[in-house]
Amino acid sequence: MRRIEDCIAGVVGADARAKEEAQRLQDILTKPQGSLGKLEALSVRLAGVYGTSKPSVGRKVVFTMAADHGVTQEGVSAYPAEVTRQMVLNFAHGGAAINVLARHVGAEVRVVDMGVSCDEDWPTCVICRKVGKGTRSMARGPAMTADEARRCVEAGIELAEMAVDEGFTALAIGDMGIGNTTAASAVTSVIAGKPVRDVTGRGTGIDDTKLNAKVSVIESAIRANSPDPRDGLDVLAKVGGFEIGGMAGVILGGAFRKVPVFVDGFVSGSAALVAGTMCPKSVDYMVASHLSVEPGHAHALAHLGLVPVLDLGMRLGEGTGAALAFSVADASCKILSEMATFEGAGVSRSSEKGS
Repeated sequence: MRRIEDCIAGVVGADARAKEEAQRLQDILTKPQGSLGKLEALSVRLAGVYGTSKPSVGRKVVFTMAADHGVTQEGVSAYPAEVTRQMVLNFAHGGAAINVLARHVGAEVRVVDMGVSCDEDWPTCVICRKVGKGTRSMARGPAMTADEARRCVEAGIELAEMAVDEGFTALAIGDMGIGNTTAASAVTSVIAGKPVRDVTGRGTGIDDTKLNAKVSVIESAIRANSPDPRDGLDVLAKVGGFEIGGMAGVILGGAFRKVPVFVDGFVSGSAALVAGTMCPKSVDYMVASHLSVEPGHAHALAHLGLVPVLDLGMRLGEGTGAALAFSVADASCKILSEMATFEGAGVSRSSEKGS
């Protein structure tokens, strides 16, 4: 298993020349410059990741990472903790939304137990990287030890590298874990430097009373644990989750191996904050798949300087938004590789730049 420090040291930024070449190509295709909006920007971003002006997304895999959270003891969720285990089985049997959408876009789903609170004998398709049976309650001390934080990040790095070795050229991260929007709100508040109330939403659908209690729990946990916003591992250990650490590791591993990592919604976004704090160059390899309706997600993306590909009013997690963004990414790359240039098609160009 690759150590975190070795992985970070090996991450280089995106290929600036490939991005410039892709942008020049976009500007001479048979359309007004910029008229395909985010498709153009995404294709240029992917060119920088893959190091070619005509990128191709290729084989796609979604890592849906699951773990439980001790903070559910504080009454922050509308659903009981056992739903995490039940949903892992649903993923394994192909019945969840992520399974449907992954099949739709031709992606594989890899379900990972990072810390589900059970001794389940999982189906063979579930990858077990269990760091513990759920985190401890951040309201009563650190969510995990420093060693546990390292272990879950390194597990994610390993899974990303294994996938690339198998021939996957696009990775995505998604989450499952009752209570994990509480952890994501805490991580986002600390790293993005935003008030807890501004980044905390209703998660699985809690009412106003529970929302106020959730905010209070997070505020208390941050005061008690004093996570260092400059140290992603410290934030992860004190107020994060095992699946958040695993997803951060996938991002770092993907960046190390120069493949894009499609970040799903709010909880995945908090993992991106952890990864970006640990390794700023890894942000070059992140694709913000969509904008979650959870209020903290917009703050997380703004902090990272990422623009979401889609905005569909989604807040499910699992990797669902990332799966849909795979399809858009495929389309954006095909524009570069298949569309004719003005000269090649014999089409007259506008005399005004950008028109």
